[in-house]
Amino acid sequence: MAIDRWLLEQHQSGKHPPTLRFYTWSPLAISLGYHQRQYPEYWQHLTWQGQKLDLVRRPTGGRAVLHQGDLTYAVITSGLMGSRLDAYQKICEFLIQGWRSLGVELRYGTAGRGYIHNPNCFGTATGADLVLPDGNKLIGSAQLRGAGAILQHGSIRLRPDAALFAQVFGSESFTNVQLPQSLSVEKIIAALIAAASNCFAMQIEVQPLSQSEWEAILAHQP
Repeated sequence: MAIDRWLLEQHQSGKHPPTLRFYTWSPLAISLGYHQRQYPEYWQHLTWQGQKLDLVRRPTGGRAVLHQGDLTYAVITSGLMGSRLDAYQKICEFLIQGWRSLGVELRYGTAGRGYIHNPNCFGTATGADLVLPDGNKLIGSAQLRGAGAILQHGSIRLRPDAALFAQVFGSESFTNVQLPQSLSVEKIIAALIAAASNCFAMQIEVQPLSQSEWEAILAHQP
């Protein structure tokens, strides 16, 4: 997520084009929303399969997200007009179209402001989140806006471990996500890239960060 923040700052200064990025997490982690101050103290000491879980803070808002069995996406862009919710829906259209091409229909959540009392991001689904036909939340998203640019990133819940999820949020919080078993992470990413190219009417060039970009990102860390 430090890379996402750096890419946003580069885009704000006109040095980097709009970016779509996907990644998974190693080691596993719980990310806290930027303004989230309250969380259980035992989260600082959690382990899974003998490995400690990191506890990190996102540059974007929202509630805590367990990054295990998920795929994180990040969109850095600018020029979107309207409200925050308008921007969410313009960006989320590629997620809806991409998953539809994979045979999975998504719709927006309907939860109101009550979500702020739930430390678990996947415990509720707001109008910025995407849910499956059975009502279970598949994608939780959050934004950071500034200088005319937006960083939106979110967690796509693919193969969550029920025991670990219960350990973090409580057993009553876990709902199983039913997705076709044939969907690999690579297939999902390819479908989402194709949908983004269509939705944003742009040519997407797939490439890793360069050595000089890695050096700039590492030098940028506090």
